[in-house]
Amino acid sequence: MACETPVRIILSGTFAKRFEKLPKKIQGQFRKRRDLFIENPFHPLLDNHPLHGEYAGYRSINITGDYRAIYEPIKSDIAFFIKIDTHSELYG
Repeated sequence: MACETPVRIILSGTFAKRFEKLPKKIQGQFRKRRDLFIENPFHPLLDNHPLHGEYAGYRSINITGDYRAIYEPIKSDIAFFIKIDTHSELYG
């Protein structure tokens, strides 16, 4: 089910720096998934799920088969993205 109000995304400095170093293809895929997230944060393609351990209180969405973006839900309509990287780099 789509959100009634589009979600506002805020990027951390760490996220922005890492994003700039990603291959252009991955950057483009993030933009597609970001747009999907804005309209419906729980779209099945995103596999939006809560994290545990070091990232307890945060959530993750799929960007590609290997890349993930981690965010903190601030309010129902605000998401603070903190990290983007491969699954192994984030959780390895």
